[in-house]
Amino acid sequence: MQPQQEETEETLSITVWLAGRSYRIRIKPEEESAVRKAVKLADQKVGELRNSYAGKDDQDFMAMCLLMYAADTAIESFNNPVMQDELNKLSGKIDRALAKPED
Repeated sequence: MQPQQEETEETLSITVWLAGRSYRIRIKPEEESAVRKAVKLADQKVGELRNSYAGKDDQDFMAMCLLMYAADTAIESFNNPVMQDELNKLSGKIDRALAKPED
């Protein structure tokens, strides 16, 4: 058994509920609102998945929820104008490198 860490000025220990289970996590105090909102959204998504797919357990639903979040985040990042600009610059560098005649 690990010794229990005490709260410090930098972190806050909170309990959140996801898919009917409690999880105790440490966060920065300024992150509490965002973390609680994210957990609430994840719990709602798990509930939606539970209603849509019979015969799965909550661990499956949480994994599906995480996969959907990761896919959405990747799509958002790819569609980000700053990311697109960087990808275009990189593509240009690759094109120029490939167009150079070999010595």
